Amino acid sequence: MSYKIVVDSCCEIPETLKKDERFEIVPLELVIGDYRIMDDEAFDQKDFLKRIAASPVCAQTACPSPERYREAYHAPADDIFVVTLSSKLSGSYNSAVLGKNLYYEKYGKKNIYVCDSRSACCGETQIAFKIMELEEAGAPFKEIVRHLENFRNAMHTYFVLDNLETLRKNGRLTGVKALVASTLNIKPVMGAQEGSIIQKSQAVGIKKGLAKMVETVLKEAENTPQKNLMITHVNCPERAEKVKQMLLEKAAFKGVYILEAAGVSTVYANDGGVVVTV
Repeated sequence: MSYKIVVDSCCEIPETLKKDERFEIVPLELVIGDYRIMDDEAFDQKDFLKRIAASPVCAQTACPSPERYREAYHAPADDIFVVTLSSKLSGSYNSAVLGKNLYYEKYGKKNIYVCDSRSACCGETQIAFKIMELEEAGAPFKEIVRHLENFRNAMHTYFVLDNLETLRKNGRLTGVKALVASTLNIKPVMGAQEGSIIQKSQAVGIKKGLAKMVETVLKEAENTPQKNLMITHVNCPERAEKVKQMLLEKAAFKGVYILEAAGVSTVYANDGGVVVTV
């Protein structure tokens, strides 16, 4: 059976797979005031970070239209899998589901599964990799869907950011009861709970914050030799490498991937942000 994996542009796909015909990235739109660009292969992270730093207004994103998703599903593949940002953080999932309904109306029924990642960034990548693994092993569509839901529910997402203001101003921190003032240099260790952002712990300074995140990963993640470790970073490869080394000192993983943030991740994680999924 042939298959296609459709992801929104918050999913960091490794460079080796970006030209792979099995993948299609549906871009979100990035907005800073009157400046609007698509989060596609032309995205220039350094230029965008400069614009964010210089702008008096908060950066935002706009999800793809249902029609854009519908056309992404229009492919000769037998099975279509779609992976989106958490539905608690973006309208991308709802748009993808509407796109599925529009596809059925225009082209007829086929196997299409839209997966709410309940995560973002490399959390979406984790699910995309699991789809490839199951498809290449010859698993049938319904079995893959069941495995993906179990896999998604068992996945852990963590992050430490230098700046939480974009998330806060865009209403993405509604599940966080209180945050210590940033002037105290407190770095919260954040996580995901059924797709919403929660605070796990905190530390003083970015180095201790990253160490605290590593400690939390090691405490909560189970059966790590059977899982991939994925790290997304925003313009800070040295931090990502340090987190990787700290984790590998204490645990083994099936595979390890360090990924550069695309546009959506850059908007919300901001310069210096690090996201870890296991």
